Amino acid sequence: MKHINSFLLIIFLIQSLVGQVENWERKASIMVDSQIMARGVSDDHVLNIMRQTPRHEFIPVEQQPNAYMDYPLPIGYEQTISQPYIVGLMTSLLQLKGHEKVLEIGTGSGYQAAVLSPICADVFSIEIVKELAERSSQTLIQLGYDNIHVKWGDGYQGWPDEAPFDAVIVTAAPPEVPPKLFEQLKVGGRLVIPVGSIWQELWVITKLQGGIMDKESVIPVRFVPMVHPEKPIPK
Repeated sequence: MKHINSFLLIIFLIQSLVGQVENWERKASIMVDSQIMARGVSDDHVLNIMRQTPRHEFIPVEQQPNAYMDYPLPIGYEQTISQPYIVGLMTSLLQLKGHEKVLEIGTGSGYQAAVLSPICADVFSIEIVKELAERSSQTLIQLGYDNIHVKWGDGYQGWPDEAPFDAVIVTAAPPEVPPKLFEQLKVGGRLVIPVGSIWQELWVITKLQGGIMDKESVIPVRFVPMVHPEKPIPK
């Protein structure tokens, strides 16, 4: 009888785990269809990746029931994970083909980097909050992402040792475009960045020959401000 009860318990646990997996995948699919596709994001590669990325793994346990809802969520240290639509929109605006080297400013929870991972060659991600850099790096490793490189650092400085980059994405808003990020972008590369203080706009900036900046405004947005570290960060 004990063996039967143990067997039934194992079956129940397996069914529960399968149900949980199916549940998050269903929620992710609904999220993509209703929040992202419905607002005009049409890059199939990005949409499929977002259906397959477990957003709940990148947020605190108490927020996980809201993981696939249509709003940003707190992740600690006065930082947030962007709403799914913004992640999908910004990723699609990079126009990645699969071979690119991408610089991300503002690792946060690691979710944006996880979405980028399957559609580029490498992601180099900088986070100013040391605890978030450590936590997101651990999460990404545990989930099997092996082409994402996270470091604690000042995003305004970029990652000069790895430059130039095919694309740059910034997930916090500076008052103006940081010069070093534009410098570290390849000619023909795209920088997707929210810019502004009280009022912010999402810009797509393409680097033309001669270092000319071709700037396009996309939509008004609201991001946490991009700040300098209070103390110098060791290299």
